[in-house]
Amino acid sequence: MPKPKVSWGNLCVYGLATGVGQFGVMYFAIDGRISPGLASLVIQTQVFFTIGFAMFFAKEGLRLYQAVAVAVAMTGLVIIALHTDSTTTFLGLALVVFAGFSWGIANTVSRRAGAINMLSYVVWASAFSIPPLLITSLIFEGGVNHLWEVTLAAPVGAWVGVLWQSWANTLFGYAAWGWLLSKHPAAVVAPAPLLVPIFGMGASAFFLGEALPSWKVMAAGLVIAGLVVNLFWPTLREKSRQFF
Repeated sequence: MPKPKVSWGNLCVYGLATGVGQFGVMYFAIDGRISPGLASLVIQTQVFFTIGFAMFFAKEGLRLYQAVAVAVAMTGLVIIALHTDSTTTFLGLALVVFAGFSWGIANTVSRRAGAINMLSYVVWASAFSIPPLLITSLIFEGGVNHLWEVTLAAPVGAWVGVLWQSWANTLFGYAAWGWLLSKHPAAVVAPAPLLVPIFGMGASAFFLGEALPSWKVMAAGLVIAGLVVNLFWPTLREKSRQFF
């Protein structure tokens, strides 16, 4: 695919933020430091970082209902922080928050890229994540021989996961996501992935047997409530004005 009309620095920052800062750190966190279901919820801190970066760099305003939405969602994250245990450590929580911070950086950088071919953008930017991910894997997961043996012995399910992550999630998902960010205000688009915890926590409970105590359900409910307020408040207010 042809290189998109954007600077090499922009491509590099996006690739490092998404491939290393977001996914690399998050996968390290869910390896025994936080449950996958909660990780899918906590990484939605990207909403706060994305909106904050938009306010700082693009001078986008924060409306009252958006501030309320952020506060409600943040309450859910506080509940999670108060329930750290052997399956959800504070380190794991901090790592996933950092992954959300990296996602916020990627969102901001992709918006500054402007109206370009987002699929080509994601493909070229992803190349920058390969060297640091390889070095990190060599440091934390064993030498070259060990990694080669693990790769050859990987079951079919592992390769299905790799294909899903690389094609469905990265190429399609992030190309579509970048296009949305280039067309709409960050405060409107950024909260949409808060739907991820519904699928993340549900899949983790179904496939991995992750427990769903009341505090997890409450935290997820608060985060999703913040999404609902942010997305639907303007529409509801307009309809109420028409009605009355």
